[in-house]
Amino acid sequence: MNRKVGKMALRGEVESHLAALLAVDRFKDYGPNGLQVEGRPEVLRLVSGVTASLALIEAAVDDRADALLVHHGLFWRGQDGRITGWLRQRLALLLAHGINLYAYHLPLDAHAELGNNAQLGLRLGLLADGRFGEQDLGFIGAAAGLVDAQALAARLGMALGRAPLLLPGDGRTLRRLAWCTGGAQGYFEAAIAAGADAFITGEVSEPQAHIARETGVAFLACGHHATERYGAPAVGEHLAAHFGLRHRFIEIDNPA
Repeated sequence: MNRKVGKMALRGEVESHLAALLAVDRFKDYGPNGLQVEGRPEVLRLVSGVTASLALIEAAVDDRADALLVHHGLFWRGQDGRITGWLRQRLALLLAHGINLYAYHLPLDAHAELGNNAQLGLRLGLLADGRFGEQDLGFIGAAAGLVDAQALAARLGMALGRAPLLLPGDGRTLRRLAWCTGGAQGYFEAAIAAGADAFITGEVSEPQAHIARETGVAFLACGHHATERYGAPAVGEHLAAHFGLRHRFIEIDNPA
């Protein structure tokens, strides 16, 4: 049962709910999903954001948040384990103010309704009818009236507030669109194999230009941050409704 706004939740209660909601145990990820930094035991005020940057943590402190919910947390596979420099600054500020840090990477991309991919599709008027790629992270569906890659680029520009980098392919009529937010440029070939006429993601690397030319499938790089700023606030709103928390999404601009 949902609680009235102004109630609180226990730190562990929030983590358990998110673990079930986002099916955390299903994913092999690049870092730990869940509670990354332990703060005060009770959560009343929640801030969501894309990345646990110093600027976002400072904003959460100003907002008197008990918890911070992000897509990109503090700890990643391959770090050497030393708490120095920028990592020390961020961690020290969280600990000094008793702020819980919850971070969900691939689980937040993949959720069928609240995830980054689902929320990006919603803003583009796209509905997925299938999945593709490693761990079924990519979404694919009908082109929803978009005629060609130029029209898709225009819709993306309107929705995201920035023009995408467009590799137009052969200019074919669009029937099937695939998308996967963030740094999913390596999923391009899987999207083509799944039947996509165009692929939307955040970043681009050198091989995708050649693949787009040689296969005729359009590739659109729209920005890592730009494509991944919708999942965390959607989950934050869910938590606010479920537990009765006060929630605020704080946008920290990032051109990447």
